[in-house]
Amino acid sequence: MLGGLAKTIFGSSNDRYVKSLGSIVAKINAFEPQIAALDDAALSAQTMRFRERLANGEKLDSLLPEAFATVREAAKRTLGQRHYDVQMVGGIVLHRGEIAEMRTGEGKTLVATLACYLNALPGTGVHVVTVNDYLAARDAEWMSNVYRFLGMTTGVIVPNLTDQQRRDAYNADITYATNNELGFDYLRDNMKYERESMVQRKFNFAIVDEVDSILIDEARTPLIISGPTDDKTDLYLRVDAIVKQLDADTYELDEKQKSIILTEAGTETAERMLEDAGLLEGTNLYDFENTQVVHHLNQALRANKMFKRDTDYIVKDDKVIIIDEFTGRMMDGRRWSDGLHQAVEAKEGVAIEPENQTMASITFQNYFRMYPKLSGMTGTAATEAAEFFDIYKMNVVTIPTNVPVKRVDEEDEFYKNTQDKFQAIAKKIKHHAELGQPVLVGTVSIEKSELLSEFLIKEGVVHEVLNARQHEREAHIVAQAGRKSVVTIATNMAGRGTDIQLGGNVEFRVNDELNGLAEGPERDAAIERIKAEVAAEKAEVLAAGGLFVLGTERHESRRIDNQLRGRSGRQGDPGLSRFYLSLDDDLLRIFGPDTMFAKMMRSNIGDGEAIGSKWLSKAIETAQRKVEARNYDTRKQVVEYDDVMNDQRKVIYEQRSDIMDADTVGDVVTDMRTETVNTLVGTACPPNSYPEQWDIAGLRENVQDMLGINPPFEAWLAEEAIDPELVEERVREAADAHIAAKAASLEPETWTQVEKSILLQNLDHHWKEHLSTLDALRQVVHLRAYAQKTPINEYKAEAFALFERMLGTIREDVTKTIAHAQFQLEQPMGLPDLPDFITSHFDPFAGEDDGRDSSGNALGLVTTRIAPLAAAAAGGDGGEFGNDPAQWEGRVSRNAPCPCGSGKKYKQCHGAL
Repeated sequence: MLGGLAKTIFGSSNDRYVKSLGSIVAKINAFEPQIAALDDAALSAQTMRFRERLANGEKLDSLLPEAFATVREAAKRTLGQRHYDVQMVGGIVLHRGEIAEMRTGEGKTLVATLACYLNALPGTGVHVVTVNDYLAARDAEWMSNVYRFLGMTTGVIVPNLTDQQRRDAYNADITYATNNELGFDYLRDNMKYERESMVQRKFNFAIVDEVDSILIDEARTPLIISGPTDDKTDLYLRVDAIVKQLDADTYELDEKQKSIILTEAGTETAERMLEDAGLLEGTNLYDFENTQVVHHLNQALRANKMFKRDTDYIVKDDKVIIIDEFTGRMMDGRRWSDGLHQAVEAKEGVAIEPENQTMASITFQNYFRMYPKLSGMTGTAATEAAEFFDIYKMNVVTIPTNVPVKRVDEEDEFYKNTQDKFQAIAKKIKHHAELGQPVLVGTVSIEKSELLSEFLIKEGVVHEVLNARQHEREAHIVAQAGRKSVVTIATNMAGRGTDIQLGGNVEFRVNDELNGLAEGPERDAAIERIKAEVAAEKAEVLAAGGLFVLGTERHESRRIDNQLRGRSGRQGDPGLSRFYLSLDDDLLRIFGPDTMFAKMMRSNIGDGEAIGSKWLSKAIETAQRKVEARNYDTRKQVVEYDDVMNDQRKVIYEQRSDIMDADTVGDVVTDMRTETVNTLVGTACPPNSYPEQWDIAGLRENVQDMLGINPPFEAWLAEEAIDPELVEERVREAADAHIAAKAASLEPETWTQVEKSILLQNLDHHWKEHLSTLDALRQVVHLRAYAQKTPINEYKAEAFALFERMLGTIREDVTKTIAHAQFQLEQPMGLPDLPDFITSHFDPFAGEDDGRDSSGNALGLVTTRIAPLAAAAAGGDGGEFGNDPAQWEGRVSRNAPCPCGSGKKYKQCHGAL
């Protein structure tokens, strides 16, 4: 009570903080007359002046007022938009490494220019992170007008760029990119063999747009780069056929925990069916030999009994395509891991693609924590403020709107079942559309969108459906959703990136209607006509009450509901929002109050009858808080486990970096050889032992196998003063002499390349195997809880032991490979291409990239063929290569699209060896 009174009198801590920034905004405004008086050339020269002041020791904070005033004036001259004072507050918050929570339509894209410009002045680069490629390209093109005017360069990272194009984009002052592209470029860079082929530079400052979507929603699963494994299509199909025969009483499904397990009777049934199909070793499903079958059986159960077509995925062009549960978009080319995607493909009877093995991975949490300064902006972050601070150490600051919000948020309406609810919704939509009010309807799945569409068709309501099936027309549908009487059904409005403007969007109408009309008086007149029509229509829509947002059910997260609501009431416009719920809704059914409540509701509500209650709304909010807490725990657990791997990842990546940067790696290889010799001799000839106790036969065999030499051990044993230390020294000298003779047969530069190549390939191979082992450990370590042990502590201990063992194995393999390698001097030495791999995220999802694996022969005797120098691995020059294929060699990246236009990679086309 006292807290509420104090808050009323003094304002919340957020209000006081925002108010304290007013003095800085006043300083910015004081510079406005002075800056406005500058001509274009003088205004552009401000950047050079600021950089000189930085070089003389001045700090960014002292430059802030004048720099922000400069950006405001540049935006006025290039975009015709002047930053509001509240946008200046947002810019200060971003510069300070905090999260600016700004309502939809408050101009977050423009706000980012302030902090971007200021933090790009030192020349160390700024990254602006967006949720999709469309927004990255759009924002980069739009805001580059401001940056270009002020003498700064802008880059954009989208799929299918060459390495050189990516490198150029990262070297720009301000780089726009998606979270996935940034993360995958980081992982790919740390798989490359030369520093020059890496595309990213040192991290400095990042602004994350839709920060809640990127750092919360998408952070549940890591980014993964994987390579293909053996084809198991037949096994998937046979297990799928068995699972489809299982009855509902053979398994237990927990929708709340998203888990499914066989009952005891179900296990016996499955065992007999697998035995009859010849897939079971012995008679017990859980024998060690049947581990793989159990894994496939579990994934087939999940695919058939938990994953729903048109909700979790759709089938299009004979492919299973994941639907993002947060945005409703198709995630084309993105796949679930651990064989789940293959199990769904088997279920749907489409072509089954091979599984993949993890080669590199990182969570968004650990990726973005590498930035010395990180900030973000979104319309909805306050509900996750605790998580943002716990994980990323970022405070959430709610920025007031430029104009007071006039939207009316009505209480939820409850119905007995979905049928009654949708009938009421259809009638409500028809009523508001007839008034001339645009209606935006939010659903949680494609299935619900199409069901509602059927109800609206019966009511004779013309409407658009925006879901994964309409991905290509997304921006156009959203842009015109504010026109008079337009009804739009959206699967989810999170991160759509296009504002809903009342009366329609002039820019989209011009592009759509005047696409074929050339520049000139006729086009200018048509544009003016469109502007007048939009203005007149906006006045009608405002008179009708603005945009009506209608939610067909509550989402798991309050944030997603707020994002939907936030589409209405933009920039002080009037608006209305209401949610319609029923007892059949997933949130109420799975996480809602207990069965007694449900029975009472069903018995007290008549068919077609609705009730509204603050108590019911509170129950819904409680259910949402439960889900949010569970999801936070999931993400926190992902981070805890990845933190263990992250420490190891840093060691491996730093070692790779040191190897690539070193002029020579002879010392590293020699140290590895010395350690190997010490281990071999120490095992066969223990300290403080007599020569007759030594295992000389075993030592000779191991030295021959590992070092490729055959020392005269018998002659050494005849000496009176022989001891283990002397044996170590002599074996080491013999091994060094053997390698020195091998090195003398090659040019010093070539030999260095050989050592680097072997070091990097062994490091990568064993790191990949280590990741696979950690994946397996991660999946089973939770069982240690039954032994009263903490799984995460067990994971840390075992992961450390595995890492130590891996380092020892790398030392031995590098030593053995160099000792046995044979060289055929056919062409200049080069480093291998990257192996073929698939980038994936979100259980996980992503697109493709490539390269090729190297391998040894069955005897462990690696023959290193001196191949053409893969200078192309660093990427082409991104310019015009000409029409002569003979001139493309060395200028075009082997992994880049072939300049002939075939659509193939260069190495698979004109660059084929």
